[in-house]
Amino acid sequence: MLKSLLVSNGHVCNCKLVSSTLSRISVLVPDTSVSSSSSPPPSQHSDALSGSCPSAGSAPQANSLWSSLPTSGSGFPAWPGQSTQSAPCWPRTQTAPNLICMLHPVVPYNLNLPCGVYDKMMMTILAHVQPNAKMFTVNFLRGNDVAFHINPRFNEGGKQVVVCNHKVGERWGSEERDLKGPFPFALGIPFKMKILCTHEAFKVAVNNIPLFEFKHRVRGLNQVGRINILHDIILTYVDVETLP
Repeated sequence: MLKSLLVSNGHVCNCKLVSSTLSRISVLVPDTSVSSSSSPPPSQHSDALSGSCPSAGSAPQANSLWSSLPTSGSGFPAWPGQSTQSAPCWPRTQTAPNLICMLHPVVPYNLNLPCGVYDKMMMTILAHVQPNAKMFTVNFLRGNDVAFHINPRFNEGGKQVVVCNHKVGERWGSEERDLKGPFPFALGIPFKMKILCTHEAFKVAVNNIPLFEFKHRVRGLNQVGRINILHDIILTYVDVETLP
């Protein structure tokens, strides 16, 4: 098998590519043929972003990357290139000039984004919820401001909700709680979350089902330089890539 080396803060993680049906990494697992004593565990921080930043001001391509979310009561659209809701089919990508890939990062997890966020940036989180979880959080940060806050809560007054918001200074904005489907997370169960940034919004899907859009409330997305993941989940894989 082809071996891939992931480097973070000077630490090298030996891994092997076990699936390459797409033109980039799809699944990474630890390479047990390499002694664990010779390779320290990956850091919870990553500030390496290979390649150059995307050019600013690229024209948006309407409806080219993501199907429009359905109106209330209608069926869920598939991910791009998928006609039905059968087997998962993630958006096809080419080899991305910008790639961050972390295996088994530790929560709380901080990921630096030297280029900020930008059109066609896709973040993938593979994790599972702890059996006694109360919540978990994903924040896109611009300094001390929160450009995008995702907060699934497993028992808020007996209800399961996903709260999205932003914060500038010490002031939170108005919460958004509407989902285009049922609450997608379950205690003790793994999930795959994808977050796509476009010129207009962040678009979020879990387990291949688009759930909601969060229109940008903060300007200067290229200054959103950090993502953090907090609370009651165990991370398996975090990846940031640029769609073609």
